[in-house]
Amino acid sequence: MSTEPTSASQRQRPAQASAGAGRTPFIAGNWKMHKTVAEAEQFIAALLPRVAAVDGVEIVVCPPFLALQALVDSARGSQVAVYAQTMHEADKGAFTGEVSAAMLAEIDVGGVVLGHSERREYFNETDKALQLKLPKALTAGLTPILCVGETEDERERGDTERKLRHQVQEGLEKVPAERLPEVVIAYEPIWAIGTGRTATPEQAQDAVGFVRALVASFDKAAAEQVRILYGGSCKPDNAAELM
Repeated sequence: MSTEPTSASQRQRPAQASAGAGRTPFIAGNWKMHKTVAEAEQFIAALLPRVAAVDGVEIVVCPPFLALQALVDSARGSQVAVYAQTMHEADKGAFTGEVSAAMLAEIDVGGVVLGHSERREYFNETDKALQLKLPKALTAGLTPILCVGETEDERERGDTERKLRHQVQEGLEKVPAERLPEVVIAYEPIWAIGTGRTATPEQAQDAVGFVRALVASFDKAAAEQVRILYGGSCKPDNAAELM
């Protein structure tokens, strides 16, 4: 992300955040459906010593469900936090294949990605469901990362702001104003996810600024504290300029 954007390397599709107004930079890697438990443990064992001297940055990895417990245990006491890639909005029930916020919190998961474009497209995750998921995650003590972003067609039609306005306003509608600063928002233009195409720093900053203004419509003070990330084909050679 730019002033706060998000991202990762080829191994982790990331998230990054910048530091403004005292906001702590935030870098997260969404592993999607990659890495077995054994592979995840091997990766975290190599990662931890490499970031041991990093200070003033929140580092997050988002492995598949089966690796969550192993990575939470491996990263305990380090500066690396472990987040889940999704959760259900209900506390419990007949929702085959789903997990609740309480289940994630019980194993000390630190947060959860919500509304990723792949969840919206392939699993029909709706804005109405996200309205329930964000406050549920916060109540359970999880940090939610709300993902928003436009398609290539929407950008070409000039509909980027309309799409972001809808997703942000719908997603945050039921979040209490006093808890808004705990939410992380990831701007992930769908046309840049896994395509090798990256938004320019100017495009990323424009979107981040617009999203921050939308948060200000809920609470101006919270808008200065919320971290907004950029995600989409972020790599070692472009991360610095996006930050």
